[in-house]
Amino acid sequence: MAKEVGVPFGERTMTYNSRLAQELAKWAESKGKEDAFHEAVFRAYYVEAKNIGKKETLLELARCAGLDEEEARSVLESRSYRKAVDSDWARCSELDITAVPTFQMDGDRVVGAQPYEVLEQFLRRHGVKERK
Repeated sequence: MAKEVGVPFGERTMTYNSRLAQELAKWAESKGKEDAFHEAVFRAYYVEAKNIGKKETLLELARCAGLDEEEARSVLESRSYRKAVDSDWARCSELDITAVPTFQMDGDRVVGAQPYEVLEQFLRRHGVKERK
């Protein structure tokens, strides 16, 4: 599916713990750099098969996203965004969300990577108007 829409996707043979990446992403969000950081993590994990559980990898990704490396190191060492991520996980548990991405409206949901048409139908079912 990634190939069809032109999204780069490599061959991964390992799955790595993303917890620290999630905590650093919350910090990146507070700095207005969440999109750049998410893109860097996506590319590192899904295209380059890098271990996003390693602090040094995350520091490199933070730097690539235009974030201060020393501040990122402090965030990782102090685990200062741990509670924010715990809160996100708790909310997902309340909503019975177990996969990413999950799109939910009015008790209806679409789970996982889906073709554009599936998402379009989902939005139309819930009265979302097309933007011009």
